[in-house]
Amino acid sequence: MPSLLKELKISEMNKGASTGSKWYASTGTKIVSYSPVDGKPIASVTYCDRKAYETIMQTAQAAFEEWRTWPAPKRGEIVRQIGNELRKNKATLGKLVSYEMGKSLQEGMGEV
Repeated sequence: MPSLLKELKISEMNKGASTGSKWYASTGTKIVSYSPVDGKPIASVTYCDRKAYETIMQTAQAAFEEWRTWPAPKRGEIVRQIGNELRKNKATLGKLVSYEMGKSLQEGMGEV
């Protein structure tokens, strides 16, 4: 599992707030994700605090205002590229979903 987490750039401790392009440190409570498969901790993340939340919401609103002015074909192309990245990493992501949720590998792959 450590190599899988490394491949996905998941650290032992992770920031819990993001705009999609930037991650924010937070003073929120730390939570640990445990695998139901073996009960071992997978990784930790901090809850988003109010300050980070407000920053992210302002950033998201500004991004939405810009995004909605783009022509549909351009937006569609970006969504297609996101789908391609998910498919490219399907095996790795599917293994993580399987381990994190206690599902079969086939079910994990199906969730990606």
